[in-house]
Amino acid sequence: MGSASIELQPTGRNSGADIGTGAVSSASDVGSSTSNPDNSLENQLQNQEFSLPPVDGGKDALLFLAAAFMLEALVWGFPFSFGVFQDYYTSHAPFAGSASIAVIGTCAMGIMYLTGPLTMGFLRLYPGLGRWSPIVGLLVMCLALAMSSFSTTVTHLIITQGVLYAIGGCICYSPCIVYMDEWFVKRKGLAYGTMWAGTGLAGVVLPLLLENLLNKYGFKTTLRIWSIVVFVLTAPLAKFLKPRLPQSPVTHIKKFNLSFIFTRTFAVYQLANVAEAFGFFLPGIYLPSYARSALGVSGSLSALTLLLVNVASVFGCVAMGHLIDRFHVTTCFLISTAGATIGTFLFWGMATNLAMLYVFCVVYGLFAGSYTSAWPGIMREVVKKGGEGNNGRGVDSSMVFAFLAAGRGVGNVASGPLSEAMAKGFPWRGNAFAGYGSGYGPLIVFTGVTALLGGGSFLWRRIGWL
Repeated sequence: MGSASIELQPTGRNSGADIGTGAVSSASDVGSSTSNPDNSLENQLQNQEFSLPPVDGGKDALLFLAAAFMLEALVWGFPFSFGVFQDYYTSHAPFAGSASIAVIGTCAMGIMYLTGPLTMGFLRLYPGLGRWSPIVGLLVMCLALAMSSFSTTVTHLIITQGVLYAIGGCICYSPCIVYMDEWFVKRKGLAYGTMWAGTGLAGVVLPLLLENLLNKYGFKTTLRIWSIVVFVLTAPLAKFLKPRLPQSPVTHIKKFNLSFIFTRTFAVYQLANVAEAFGFFLPGIYLPSYARSALGVSGSLSALTLLLVNVASVFGCVAMGHLIDRFHVTTCFLISTAGATIGTFLFWGMATNLAMLYVFCVVYGLFAGSYTSAWPGIMREVVKKGGEGNNGRGVDSSMVFAFLAAGRGVGNVASGPLSEAMAKGFPWRGNAFAGYGSGYGPLIVFTGVTALLGGGSFLWRRIGWL
């Protein structure tokens, strides 16, 4: 609906420069400005456009991508590794026996997803603050980690390690998305996939590191150490998380259009995105306990399930990023959905030994872990169709990403209580075959069904809804 547009007046970067090409004003415009008293300013801006660093390559673009990869790993890797803290908190004083420990991790990850529209909208409105955002967010994150080390109740941990960390993380991370469109055009999908692979890599390294620190020093010292490590590793990255386009000294009025939220194109993709998110996080929560209770293994063998998922997701994200630059987004979702659905029903459902469970972990990480790497295709489709419906103005791909992330946050937050209800009392135990009769049968089916629904856009395109 066109009436859903909101008029804002950001102090933006030079609106005359095209993100992909840095296009300049025509010769006739330049010639006609010789009598204009602002001619020197226009010539200065024109010279800036000619000197812009290249897109899709070059030192500056690669440094930006490397910094974004590292920031992805540091900011998102910590909440994705919360399972290590959950095991520690549930078995050590003063938090042992508390019923709300899982809420800490849910808040940390869910709020980072859900607050995306607010932080990215703010940076779009005040783009000059984008350079300060990583540092401000980093300080909030480190403060949250330091404060959480003094916690004596689970409520304290929810506020600090959960809510406050998530707010800081979202502020710190948002410039990676806002500036990505400026640095990458033809290879945008590969760039996003490479950046998001950072979470998978962190999911391999951080659980081992944090578990070792927790066992040696306890949660207080571990959180303080990690607070220092995050600051030391993240602070230098702010230098490279910069826009490609220079700030313009001229204020432009730019359409800030949120009407794409109500378009059928976005609604169809978002519906599938939320459905997939309801089940996506469940294997990461329950695979170690499945290995222990259903297969009788523990220790490093059960923890290896999560490591395999994360390692496979690194390759899956990069591969999907490469594919989304070449194929339609619904084709990419079909690939992700088919692999995740078949892997869940066949390999997890039939997992009666550790080898079969490990196969599922690799398949799930490779296919389900790459689902969000197809988001650049959604962003491209929504921006294109939204622009056509609004005279080509106002649809910002970073805001499309923000609302896709918010949709995933809804699934993330809701999947916690849903999974607890489905796993309570180990239903179907002894009444079904293989993994379905292990007590985790409803979780396996729910994960497989939601993975299948995540590819619904492929069908909807075939019947003409897209």
